Formats: sequence, structure tokens, C-alpha cells
Amino acid sequence: MRTEQEMMQLILQTAQQDERIRAVVLNGSRANPNVEKDMFQDYDIVYVVKNMASFTSNHSWVDVFGDRVMMQMPEGKVTPPPENKGHFVYLMQFKDGNRLDLTLIPEEKLASFQPFDSLSVLLMDKDQLIGELPPPSERDYYIQRPTEQAYADKCNEFWWICLNISKGLWREEITYTMFMYEQINRNVLMQMIDWYIGVKTNFLVSAGKLGKYYPNYLDEEDWEKYRKTYSCGKDVDRIWEALFTMCDLFTKLSKHVAHTLDFAFQQEDVTNVMMYMRRIRKLENYG
Repeated sequence: MRTEQEMMQLILQTAQQDERIRAVVLNGSRANPNVEKDMFQDYDIVYVVKNMASFTSNHSWVDVFGDRVMMQMPEGKVTPPPENKGHFVYLMQFKDGNRLDLTLIPEEKLASFQPFDSLSVLLMDKDQLIGELPPPSERDYYIQRPTEQAYADKCNEFWWICLNISKGLWREEITYTMFMYEQINRNVLMQMIDWYIGVKTNFLVSAGKLGKYYPNYLDEEDWEKYRKTYSCGKDVDRIWEALFTMCDLFTKLSKHVAHTLDFAFQQEDVTNVMMYMRRIRKLENYG
């Protein structure tokens, strides 16, 4: 596997030797001073370029970066639809284990992509297009304080989706149930965990991508309870147990957020939905 030094040398050398590439910026975890490095960290790189079409009309130019397992080009896809902001992205997984996420930004559209986020390091600027960047930090990724309406909406969504999950479990419709559980309520729970961490830290930290730092901020009991919300299988009883664990954790954290931020807490919704779910679980399945 090529070392970080070898990869960065290749990335910068390619830019230095190509007159069309005018600036290079490092983003992401490798720009984050708080992240412990490992071999699976992506190289998130931005090239500011002239004559974008000369790059995108023949993609073989990226072969210089090494032998690939595969590549994605999100802006060249139909599904999901491209962002169409004028940039172009190459996501490249190399056979040696390294990964490069390379974004091309046309020089003439640079203003619309600035300022760069707070996890950015300027590596090269041939024409002083970008100027000095502040020291990298996670400030753009700090958990944001919710409004009371946003908080209330998330609570309402969570308990409403619990009703759908209960119905799906009674019918033993695993695909419907797990979509509601993992794709909707999982996200709502994670948002509440973020806010819980936010109120504990005065909204001055990041929870990390997809909750990466949850173990750092949840106590051992809550972290273990969160782990148990993953039902791990198609057995209906196990999903029920995971669901009730999720509800217990959501209730505890949402109460704390409401109390700390002086928001209204809808205990009636919690009580009513929990009673309803327990009744549904006891009903004999029609099948």
C-alpha cells in the first residue's frame, strides 16, 4: 500500500506538472487535526482547473493515480441525479487500498464554491486564487442548536413512525418494518443523540460522520443501549425488543434536551404510543 507521503507527492506532482490545474485543496478527515489517522482514510482533494472540458471529455487522465478496483463519477450518473453545479467528481478506490475522492472545480466557478469548509488545507495556489485559509477545525461540523419547533417535529415523527413499525411487525412485513425502523426512525434517533450531545457540550463539538464520536460523548449505559437498538435479524421478537430499547433511549435523551433547552416535552405522546405498541405486540398475528 502506498504511504501517505507517496500519495500526497503523486497528487501534488500531478497538479504541478499540469498547467490546467491551478490550485489544490485538501478536505475531510486528513485535514482534521482531531482525527487519528488510519490506512482507510480517503484523500479528499479539490483541483481548481482551467478548461474543465479537457478533463471530462476523456477520463483516462485519472489513470495516473494508480490501478483501480472501481470508480464512480456522480456527476455522470442519471440515478441519483447529478448536482449540476459545474464541478466534477471522481471517486476512486485503488487496488493497493488507498482511495482518492477528487473534485474538479472550474476556475471561473470558484467563487460559488467558496468559502471552503473549515476542514480545508490549501496545498497549492499557482495564481493566488484562493488566498490564505484559516487553520483547519471542526467548527463547520459542530452540532447545531435546534429550535423548539424542530425539536417538536422530530419527536412527533419518531412516535408516529413507531406506530407504522408496530403495524409492520404485526403483519410480519419485514421489508416495510425495517425501512421504517432503520431508514426513518434511526435517523430521527441519531438527530436526537446529536442534540443531546450538543446540550452537554454547549454545541461546541461534532458528533462525527454518522455518529462516529457517539462513544466519546454517551455514557457507557446509553452507548450500550444504542448498540442494542440494532435488531440484527428478521426475528419479530428481536425487532420488538430493539424497538422498545430505541424508544426508551429516545425518551430519555429527548427529555434531557427539552429540560435543558426549556422546550415543551410531549409526555402524552410517549405514554399513548408505548401503550398502543404493547397492545399490538400482544395481538395474535393474522397469519
